[in-house]
Order: sequence, then structure tokens, then C-alpha cells
Amino acid sequence: MPEISHEELLARIGQAYYLDNQSKVEIATEHGISRFQVARFLDEARAEGIVHIEIRRPGATVEIDAEALAAALGLHRVVVVKTLGDDFRQRDLQAHAVADELMAAARTGMTIGISWSRTLDLAARHVSELPKCNIVQLAGALPAAGSGGNPLELIQRLGRVGGGRTWPMWAPLVVDSAATAAGLRRQPEIADAMRKADSLDLAVVAIGAWAPNLSTVWDRVDNAVRQDGIRKGAVAECSGRLIAADGTAVQAELDARILSVTVEQLQRTPKVIAVAQGAVRAEAVRACIAAGIVHTLVLDESLALALQAHAASHGVSA
Repeated sequence: MPEISHEELLARIGQAYYLDNQSKVEIATEHGISRFQVARFLDEARAEGIVHIEIRRPGATVEIDAEALAAALGLHRVVVVKTLGDDFRQRDLQAHAVADELMAAARTGMTIGISWSRTLDLAARHVSELPKCNIVQLAGALPAAGSGGNPLELIQRLGRVGGGRTWPMWAPLVVDSAATAAGLRRQPEIADAMRKADSLDLAVVAIGAWAPNLSTVWDRVDNAVRQDGIRKGAVAECSGRLIAADGTAVQAELDARILSVTVEQLQRTPKVIAVAQGAVRAEAVRACIAAGIVHTLVLDESLALALQAHAASHGVSA
């Protein structure tokens, strides 16, 4: 039997488990692997988009006036997608919307910066065409466990689609000390990428909340760093940069240990596409809007409703 690719193996295991109702033990025996490997491959198949699981719940469709919400929030554009029950499907749905916004906004010769998150990694896979432009990595590497991607792959993928030059940032997002970060920033390749962020025409970022399970960075730093950010008023995290509720950049211990685009660089960028998910990130989104680093917002219904309710309670029509 000819050797099959890893992706084909994931597809076959996914079909056997989800469609053919085979047990993990049966699949393991058939492929000569352990049932623990089967479980890991099933997780990988979902993360890579080879297997999609969708849960549909009965009920009325939520109607949100995206244009009115954009006006209430002071944004150029708001794109609302459905809130789904499956976390991967939710990210993928928003990733499709981000990819569409990026392809619609990109123009020949632009300098486009993109940060990293699980949603943005998926978004890059859905970008089918781009004009020739510069692609800049806006944040160092901090992939989530089991995500199946990393910032360098994301940048290279977009570069291949558009055929333009790429500016990778060969560094981790968070390092152990300010001195280490300062040393890395002096490295020519890293310095070039960070300087290129001074002249962005378009940026794509993800918004996290500075709280447990709502920011990839939160999960990768120690408690002292987390609490330092909280004491200094951080409610939002964007590309590793912390932002207070009033939109000011938080100068916390973490800031000196981060290798990424700064809040000031994003503020100078003519157009920023931001993506966020879940009502629990409403305060973080408002903080990033107050900071002036969001022009187009891609979000799900639950977050849109939370932002809409807050605007209404403060006398702003949405």
C-alpha cells in the first residue's frame, strides 16, 4: 500500500471516528498506532480544519444592526457572525470574516502587518488572493498548545499568496527579562521588522482580555506579571500590549519583556482590523476602541449584544 500523507491520515481517522462510528481502539488497531495517538490525531484534525463539528440549537435568530453598532462605537465597520456552540467552528467562522476583510482592504504596494492568534492563524489559511504587498509580523512567537500553527508560518503563507516581501520577527513574544528583550530588539532582523511597523498601511490584530483563559499571553506568564498588570489597570491585551479601560497603554513589567508592535504604532496605522470573541471580552474591546487601535471589528453575536447593551445604557443609540 502506498504511503499516505499525514493530512490524509488525519482525514481517514476523522471519518472512521465521526462518520463510521469506529472506536478509538478499533482505529488504533487498523492503523497500527495507540489509542492515545488516535485521540491526539482527532484533536489535530479539528485544529487544522480537516474535521468540522457544528452544533445547531433551535431558537430565534439574533438580529443586530451592524451599521448602527459601528456608529455607536465610533468605528468604520462592524462585521457580526453567529455565535456557535463549538469553539473551533466559532474561531473558523470569524477567521473567514477576517480573511474577507483583509482581502477587500489590501492594495498593491501596501505594508500589511498581522499579529498572531488562533483565529488569525486560521484567517491566513482562508486568504486566497492578495495583491503584491509587504507582509510584516507584528508579534513574536507564542503559539497555543495544539494550535497547529505559528507566526512565522502565518507570515510565509500570506507572502506566498501575494508574492510580496515578508518581514518575519525571529523571536518569542515574551522573554524572561527586560534585558533579554532589549538584546533581541538589537538583532538586525528583529529590528527591521519592528521598524517596519512604523509605516503600516493596514494591520490585523486580535483582542484578548487581561484575565484567565481570555488571553494567550496571560496563560504564558507568571502570577506576579499578571497581578502587576491588573494593579496598573490593564483590562485588555493586544499583541502582548496591555491597555487600560480608558484606552491608555499600560506600562507594566510585561511591556518591557514583549517583542511586538506597540500601541503607538497601531494608533498611527490608517486601518486596523481587529477580531474578538465572546461577551466576556466586551470591556477589553471598548478599551482598544478607546485607544484608537480599532477601525473594523469582527465579532460574534454574543459580544455584539454586550457592546450594544452597554452603548444603550450610556445613551448611545446602536
